[in-house]
Amino acid sequence: MGHLPEVNQIARSAPCFPFLWPPHHDAMIVSFSPPIDCEVAGNRLRLLPGGLERFETLIDTIEAAQESIRVLFYMFTEDAAGTRVLHALTQAAARGVEVRVLLDEFGCGAIRPAFLDPLRDAGGMYCVFHPTISRRYLIRNHQKMVVVDGRRAIIGGANINEHYLTDEGPKHWRDLWLFIDGPAVEKLADYFDDIYLWTAHPKPLVKKLRRIIAKHSRGSGPIAWRFSGPIANSNPWPVQVVKDILAARRVDIVAAYFSPSNAMLRRIGGVVERGGEARLVTASKSDNNATIAAARFTYGRLLKRGVRVFEYQPAKLHTKLYICDDAVHIGSANFDFRSLYLNLEMMLRVEDRAFAQAMRDYVDGEVANSMEITPAVHKSKATLWRKTKWALSNFLVTTMDYTVTRRINLGQE
Repeated sequence: MGHLPEVNQIARSAPCFPFLWPPHHDAMIVSFSPPIDCEVAGNRLRLLPGGLERFETLIDTIEAAQESIRVLFYMFTEDAAGTRVLHALTQAAARGVEVRVLLDEFGCGAIRPAFLDPLRDAGGMYCVFHPTISRRYLIRNHQKMVVVDGRRAIIGGANINEHYLTDEGPKHWRDLWLFIDGPAVEKLADYFDDIYLWTAHPKPLVKKLRRIIAKHSRGSGPIAWRFSGPIANSNPWPVQVVKDILAARRVDIVAAYFSPSNAMLRRIGGVVERGGEARLVTASKSDNNATIAAARFTYGRLLKRGVRVFEYQPAKLHTKLYICDDAVHIGSANFDFRSLYLNLEMMLRVEDRAFAQAMRDYVDGEVANSMEITPAVHKSKATLWRKTKWALSNFLVTTMDYTVTRRINLGQE
């Protein structure tokens, strides 16, 4: 996506082009666990676990915008869903709404130069995150957010792509978004503005990026934003989740990509060793077999400490959800080296007993659709050849990159 200019804005005109998403709306009937819709500290929090539900909420939120729309995504693809979302953004810009879009160059590399022209022509702006060549491989803007009128927001793990915004087909992803309506959104809007300006600067300095992350990760209470990035020490979200795990009597993790450090595995196992409970739900299906194998490399350490491990069965898993007693972390961060220490990530920490219980009930539903990897099951699968593949995959995932390892097909058994 290096062909896209840094920032684009010209005179408004309203483009018109067809859109075909979703293709068979009436035929799509999906059953999920009971809806989660809570109020915490004056903020309405509504979980969006279904792909079609995410798509419809996104379009409705964009179409209701009156003043501003801020959009940040790692992946925004030129397919039917992406075209429909772009059309909604373009219409908003044409009616006078300030629209700014920030995309990651690596994640959106397949977009044609002309794809975003309608938004630009309508008066919208877009900016591309691509650090200097020496850092491009390391740092990605992996965040996902939509902020409307500084009051309503959508956050989570799903990208703008037809396989994330549907509930059908072998390629669809199981994921989460959270819709937020309330005063907490204003702080997220301020964070977006700083990241957007930093990205648009001709010479963005990493030290300034670190200051932005630290500045916007302050605050406590029932609702608190925590961000992370290329920070060696005191990385705000990892520091916060470690504190919560160390203090917790019960931990539930739903992580599409799970390959943390040995120290983090010990912390999770420590929950059980001090008399608590810990569960991990991770993927049995993905677009990258190496990430599944990398997660399986960690199972032995967890199972020995009494952590229950599950692999989600019905679809590819892309969820990022962490519950430590009454604290819920939801957002864009995986539980792996890249999300914990390199990527730009955003997480919302919600400390509320009722919301945490509702989210734990949601995890119960995911567990019901998962296969438990008991010590006996793991032992039966852990042949020397498989353990070698798991170890190699873990090394590749933690030291290289998902995009690289996706092309290294070690097979899955």
